[in-house]
Amino acid sequence: MNIQQGRHLTYCTNIHPGETWAEVFESLRTYVLPIKEQISPDAPFALGLRLSNEASRVLEQPEQLAEFKAWLDRHELYVPIINGFPFGSFHGEVVKDEVHQPDWTTPARLAYTQCLARVLAALLPEGLEGGISTSPLSYKPWLAGNEEQTQAVLQASTQHLAELVEELVGLREQTGRLIHLDIEPEPDGLLENTAEFIAYYEQYLLPQISRHLQQRLGLSTQVALKAVYEHVQLCYDVCHFALVYEEPATVFAQLAAKNIKIGRVQISAALKADLPLEMEERQELTHQFGAFAESTYLHQVLVRNQDESITHYADLPAALPHIMEKQAREWRSHFHVPVFLACYNHLQSTQSEIVKVLRELADQPITSYLEVETYTWEVLPPEIKQDLISSIGRELTWVKEQLHPL
Repeated sequence: MNIQQGRHLTYCTNIHPGETWAEVFESLRTYVLPIKEQISPDAPFALGLRLSNEASRVLEQPEQLAEFKAWLDRHELYVPIINGFPFGSFHGEVVKDEVHQPDWTTPARLAYTQCLARVLAALLPEGLEGGISTSPLSYKPWLAGNEEQTQAVLQASTQHLAELVEELVGLREQTGRLIHLDIEPEPDGLLENTAEFIAYYEQYLLPQISRHLQQRLGLSTQVALKAVYEHVQLCYDVCHFALVYEEPATVFAQLAAKNIKIGRVQISAALKADLPLEMEERQELTHQFGAFAESTYLHQVLVRNQDESITHYADLPAALPHIMEKQAREWRSHFHVPVFLACYNHLQSTQSEIVKVLRELADQPITSYLEVETYTWEVLPPEIKQDLISSIGRELTWVKEQLHPL
């Protein structure tokens, strides 16, 4: 395959149910092949591969890995990035805050991510760097504002990240493949926004991991710090940063000023509504938001108030009784809706934030990887659901049109 350097557009296969490797592979055969034919019939097509812990252990076996690599080559597919956020089941049952389990304080999260790194090193085409997205360390409500406990979680998580970076440095020496971990801030994650991510990076990641690499690998301070910057990056999920009301250009500038890289941009849209002053009209919005209050995933709500303060609710059902509060001016809810959907009845999406991000990407090489990640097709209201292959193709086509307008 002739895989060009530059920007790679794909979608995340966490859209498709499947926790075992057999289920994952079947979904790839069922969905990816026709999507590739639709979107990239004459050129290689990237996969944003999602593997559970169980699936990754099976795929790592040499015979299974060789078989999968041959299948990828045969169909002109390649894997530059992996989604390593959900450890276990992600469809068909209650996920909610369990998506953060096990968190980065645990050896299980470390071992899972190390396995993903070995798999990706074997699959990654020559000349490309690879990325593994991961959780924002832990889930903030579990810590209930306990500062001492929070510090302990940050310390323990960073130690496991140091051990991961040690392995990534070794993999690069052995295979020539650069693989980075892409930490994904999100509402209620231990890392929620740019300020928290930068503070963690500077106060924990840089000093603690560089010391570990110096002690374990004998690296100089300068080389160890460079390894941290190369191997620990940010996963910029457009939906998540829109939820916390951060401007893309500002985020990109703040990260660049600190030399922190963006490993990938996940292209996703949240639900939103500008709240009318009339309470009767707000009552109608209650019903419309209520159609998205489902039981599988967390759908945090962040409310922008008249004084520009932000009110935060852990899930959509908890927020609904508060929609009538007079100071509230805008609601944004963590429910991934199709990126081509600007509005739905009286609700809107944060699609305009995606457009802002793509415009920034047109002007500067922020990242090589763009990954559409609408994983909620199963739980969308019936009127929005369409044929999945056509819908994914429509999302990818919409992104391509924004990147290359006529």
